[in-house]
Amino acid sequence: MLTKRIIPCLDIKDGRTVKGVNFVSLRDAGDPVELAQRYADEGADELVFLDISASEEKRKTLAQLVRNVAYAIDIPFTVGGGISSVEDVGILLENGADKVSINSAAVRRPELISELAQKFGTQCIVVAIDAKQIENEWVVHLVGGKVPTERKLFEWAAEAVDKGAGELLFTSMDHDGTKQGFANNALKQLSETVSVPVIASGGAGTVQHFIDTFARGNADAALAASVFHFKEIGIPELKSVLRNNQIPVR
Repeated sequence: MLTKRIIPCLDIKDGRTVKGVNFVSLRDAGDPVELAQRYADEGADELVFLDISASEEKRKTLAQLVRNVAYAIDIPFTVGGGISSVEDVGILLENGADKVSINSAAVRRPELISELAQKFGTQCIVVAIDAKQIENEWVVHLVGGKVPTERKLFEWAAEAVDKGAGELLFTSMDHDGTKQGFANNALKQLSETVSVPVIASGGAGTVQHFIDTFARGNADAALAASVFHFKEIGIPELKSVLRNNQIPVR
């Protein structure tokens, strides 16, 4: 059985790590390089770095900050934010990213997924999907959750994988920052819909929430931010409890 992954997420705005609730009300959470180093030392399996305002501000991800974070850690490192071309990805990989996460640009032009997968390999391409429930349907949103689309979660997920996504990062906007648990019913359906790993995001508040998303949501990895940033949950302790609950972790 494949081991489950624990992934801290650095949401970056203006060069600092921030965290909000339901994609708004951002507050400072610290220096991204220092946090990244701490997570690598504590045993995180991977790290995700999202420049959350890059798409909105039509600005490219901060390549120098990516380089600084990559230099400080020895675990796989995914970078997202404002990526819209093969050139963008090349710059990030040259600066130390192992994988890239694409979101808004992929929805607007799905062929981008195929172009990136052909150039860099599917294992390098993570398609991030931000969705919220509207009239009992999971609706995909863009630009940091500000713009609703006609896309529905499960259909878009299947298309993204068909186009070459090697992994999906699903964030429930309804659960984001609430610390009430992950969207496990949607995650379970998503994992049954696609053949690639699914990363759960949005809602982590307790160790039990991680247990639930692996056991009930069939997530392959769980991503969280504030519970790690503010030391509400320690990664070594979390992994110990997961092992005690027969959930395989590294």
